[in-house]
Amino acid sequence: MDVKDLCLGALTHGDATGYDLKKFFESTFSHCFLAGYGSIYPALAELTDEKLVSAKTVPGQAGPSRKLYHLTDAGRKAFLDRLESTEPQHKVKSEFLVIMHFAHLLPPKRLDAVLDQHLYELEQKLAMIEAHESAGGVADAPGARFVRGFGRAMIGAASEYIRSHRRELAKGGEKNNNRSTRQARARSKAPQAASRNRGYP
Repeated sequence: MDVKDLCLGALTHGDATGYDLKKFFESTFSHCFLAGYGSIYPALAELTDEKLVSAKTVPGQAGPSRKLYHLTDAGRKAFLDRLESTEPQHKVKSEFLVIMHFAHLLPPKRLDAVLDQHLYELEQKLAMIEAHESAGGVADAPGARFVRGFGRAMIGAASEYIRSHRRELAKGGEKNNNRSTRQARARSKAPQAASRNRGYP
């Protein structure tokens, strides 16, 4: 599924503005699909052109007017068709895990900073989920609660794993640094030994 499909899915809960949809992606879908204004608004424009979504201008709350998007019957059918035909894969793309794979090459301070930052981001995501749960609303269907619970469990497990195993990463880095130091010393000694063997001073 892409951002267009998920905008349709979000609108099954009711009419929404672009801002509302962004908050939806930041809360319910924050741990499984990322989307910001740069992808949401182009998706809504395309969906409107395809008659899958309709839009009307409404007064803003103490601000400029905004567009309110409504899911058409054709849009609902398109989303349901997509929902039934989508292969339920669980994909993971994580720059954090790529960096962790090569953690032994990082300076200790940089490694600590990356781990601390990721823990902070996990805490922020958990806070968003909890805030969304407290707010309730039309999106509080059984499936939405399942997704939030799944996200909460994944975030909790990830946080606990990082806290429990970060020392092992640091030890690996220390071993690698010590090995590099020994190798560098060996390389520096080799030319000296060769010079002595040739009778050089």
